[in-house]
Amino acid sequence: MKHELDLIPIARIRSAFPEKFGIPRQAGLAPDLTSRVVFEPDYRREEALRGIEEYSYLWLIWGFSEQFDRRKEAGWDATVRPPRLGGKTRVGVFATRSPNRPNPIGLSSVRLLAVEQDPDEGTVLVVAGADLMDGTPIYDIKPYIPYTDSHPDAAGSFAMQHAGDRIQVRFPEELLEKIPEELREGLIQVLAQDPRGAWEKRPGSVYGMKFHRYDIRFQVNEKELLVLDVTEGDAENVK
Repeated sequence: MKHELDLIPIARIRSAFPEKFGIPRQAGLAPDLTSRVVFEPDYRREEALRGIEEYSYLWLIWGFSEQFDRRKEAGWDATVRPPRLGGKTRVGVFATRSPNRPNPIGLSSVRLLAVEQDPDEGTVLVVAGADLMDGTPIYDIKPYIPYTDSHPDAAGSFAMQHAGDRIQVRFPEELLEKIPEELREGLIQVLAQDPRGAWEKRPGSVYGMKFHRYDIRFQVNEKELLVLDVTEGDAENVK
């Protein structure tokens, strides 16, 4: 007998990214970036999280929500072009973490910072290092177990080729002061990864990234990213 799993969101994430552009490419690359996991009303049961504070890291199992309609319309491809390979070389979809897959499901390891009680939203998890767009549905949460989940000697294929790549961020003090102090380090960590996609790296062009309620404008030349402007509101991005 064939059984199909019907996934129901148990929570949604509240993150700094109202759109895809600028989201870290993997969890943990911006370790000071904080987010909140807010449970859906049917799952706001404090006893379901009993003991979770005894873990320092969690696995979030979530959905690439912007891929749902695309997958239904266009299907899926057996090969994809990872940005880490310059967007030109094709590899098997199951050898990547691309969102363009048969079931658009993501997996992220995040650091658990706090378990808070909110009068309106119940028990909320405060996490660090998430790579999720604001509002992303979360289907399950599991504890990270160090002795089984960590494999320091594991091979990482092409994903390891540029694992440590960072660019210098020049953030003029008068612009940095427009960002709340508790958000600055996380923003700088995101910018240092060069948010531009593999297909849009044009030296001298002005790019825009939404971060919380701020619009960040920047240029990238050589190995330096220069922040040009910070505005508050819903200014349209320049790409």
